[in-house]
Amino acid sequence: AQARPKFNIFLQYAKVELAPPKISEIPQIKAGIGKLLSSAKSGAWKNQTVKQATLNTFVGLEVLFWFYVGECIGKRHIVGY
Repeated sequence: AQARPKFNIFLQYAKVELAPPKISEIPQIKAGIGKLLSSAKSGAWKNQTVKQATLNTFVGLEVLFWFYVGECIGKRHIVGY
């Protein structure tokens, strides 16, 4: 009985967060990638706080985790991972 409202909240967030980018968002994505590459080349990533670096590390680990989950789903078994 208590799971239904939580599931509805999950669906609300899933529709927004898991949706593919819209065509209108592509210029923002290109600008973000350009900014990321320029900061990587200039060494601006060295000026982060420990909190920012920790959060960025967790985001990177999450991306890696979902990659491996997709690989396991695609291969239909966990053997080899």
